[in-house]
Amino acid sequence: MTRYKRHLITAALPYANGPVHIGHLAGVYIPADIYSRYLRLKREDIIYVCGSDEHGVPITIKARQEGITPQQVVDQYHEMNKESFDTFGITFDIYHRTSHPTHHKTASEFFKTLYDRGEFTEKESEQYYDPEAKAFLADRYITGTCPKCSFDKAYGDQCEQCGSSLAATDLINPKSTISGSKPELKKTKHWYLPLDKYEPFLKQWILEDNKHWKANVYGQCKSWLDGGLEARAVTRDLDWGIPVPIEGVEGKVLYVWFDAPIGYISATKDLTDNWEDYWKKDDTRMIHFIGKDNIVFHCIIFPAMLKAEGSYILPENVPANEFLNLEGDKISTSRNWAVWLHEYLEEFPEKQDVLRYVLCANAPEAKDNDFTWKDFQSRNNNELVAILGNFVNRTIVLTHKFFEGRVPYPVSPDTYDTEVLNNIAAFRGKVEENLDHFRFREALKEAMNLARLGNKHLADSEPWKLIKTDPDRVKSILYTSLQITASLVALIEPFLPFTSKKLAGFLNIDGVAWEDIGKTDLLAVGHEIARAELLFEKLEDKVIQIQLDKLENSKKMNEAREAGLPPVKDEITYEDFSKMDLRIAKILTAERVPKTDKLVKLELDTGIDKRTVVSGIAQHFKTEELPGKQVTILANLAPRKLRGIESHGMVLLAEDSSGKLIFVTPDEDTSEGSVVL
Repeated sequence: MTRYKRHLITAALPYANGPVHIGHLAGVYIPADIYSRYLRLKREDIIYVCGSDEHGVPITIKARQEGITPQQVVDQYHEMNKESFDTFGITFDIYHRTSHPTHHKTASEFFKTLYDRGEFTEKESEQYYDPEAKAFLADRYITGTCPKCSFDKAYGDQCEQCGSSLAATDLINPKSTISGSKPELKKTKHWYLPLDKYEPFLKQWILEDNKHWKANVYGQCKSWLDGGLEARAVTRDLDWGIPVPIEGVEGKVLYVWFDAPIGYISATKDLTDNWEDYWKKDDTRMIHFIGKDNIVFHCIIFPAMLKAEGSYILPENVPANEFLNLEGDKISTSRNWAVWLHEYLEEFPEKQDVLRYVLCANAPEAKDNDFTWKDFQSRNNNELVAILGNFVNRTIVLTHKFFEGRVPYPVSPDTYDTEVLNNIAAFRGKVEENLDHFRFREALKEAMNLARLGNKHLADSEPWKLIKTDPDRVKSILYTSLQITASLVALIEPFLPFTSKKLAGFLNIDGVAWEDIGKTDLLAVGHEIARAELLFEKLEDKVIQIQLDKLENSKKMNEAREAGLPPVKDEITYEDFSKMDLRIAKILTAERVPKTDKLVKLELDTGIDKRTVVSGIAQHFKTEELPGKQVTILANLAPRKLRGIESHGMVLLAEDSSGKLIFVTPDEDTSEGSVVL
């Protein structure tokens, strides 16, 4: 690392079509933030960039689902995620966005440079086209039956039932999700990056020059290269994105995989005037933090783009993590099977470091891993509270109890005290060794081991007993414990920044320099420390059960959706509900409304009046069987004319998964007019 003058750290750009969840944090943002904080503590020249990926089909799908524009979607989630990252302590130097004018200009210029040099190939192909919507269909706008597992809601790029990658033309009985019509194949022209041209370079650069990459990254790259690379389209037919900067070309934008990684460049441009130092000088070390689903883009495609352009450096490392599961199941945005960062921050205020600790300690560094709320509770209670919090609390409480809150002079240190003091610096070395090789779990473990050493030293020495017989010895014990505590301020800062700041406040210091970790006089004799507060609080079972219940509700809603039941409507307040007047009524007469297939005119006795209600139930009930039945009605619904008949209320019905309607009735006869509570 010493040959590098500066460091450029990038974190994968999250799609601005939804909030950030713990899978994103464990896979990308926590390790990237730990590493960036570590480099800053070592006083390296570093910038750490990220931002919202705001183009692509997921954005347009979200906009269509919510009935708003793509720009409104990205504005909403960009701000939400930016605020969540900031509150969580992620220290980006800039959080940019790909809808920014600087990015549009940068990506367009990058494309134009390659286009003018003849780096792209043009190819005409047949793609699905929606004749009703008059638009070419992106893969996610096409659904059909999977040819491999027969799942009837597979997408044009993937079947979420069996996980198979698909081409839209593989689907059986494809249909457009925009209009519901059957799409037709239509010719369209696009530009392609010939990855096969760069295959020799990539094989040398990855397989020979970068054997130090993580095994999971190296292995996936080798698999791609061994299979042979093919040209990949850099444009597509959409109206949301960066327009293809070729004169006379309309209705086409840059493919999001081409546009998004250029976002790192545009972010750096808006951050600093000397952006080229970080992108074009060989003494810069560029590191991409990503999840495993982005390995091919950051290790093969983006480097090929940079090589084709010719003036940019290539990443020195791409430490990708595997996936994090949740309670034994794959995290899924569509199924709401996730722990969302913005919700966690609301429900666990001032507990950012607990989640940072758990996700780092359980990070999916070499294989997929699992987050459970019980493990979250256990690590908080048995590690953060019982080890780190307990050591700090005992040290500070005893210092106040025995020495009026001032660092005592170590009158008579024994060999144990001296040995412990001399061992502190070794923990810094172990943490550095692991962080330098992106082993964040081990690095965190070594940082916590210093707190474990402090706890053991106190437990073995028992100063609370010695104070009566050997107070000078107690001075040495607590002097040693206080120096350990001071070193912990710096050693835990990359992992637990909020705790580090709180700990520095307990010790009445501004902080500790990384290179000073292990010094045996970080706190001077006589230095006054503040009184102790709890670093961490024990999490009770009922707190964890709330989170488990939330997930159980998500599971039930997913099961209901799979059974064909509609989702729960938007939340209302009790005040909204209390405005509804639900009552029991009896059907007096029933007759079909002429010239309609569905409508029935009902005369009802509500106990307080007799009224007419028109209901669309003709296809489900025989009118002659309806008189005498008790039903539930919404009695205070505003009158509405249906086929010239004024309807005063609404009859409540249930609909099962087959579409059959059933009256909502009391279990036994009750008087008309009874209020439903």
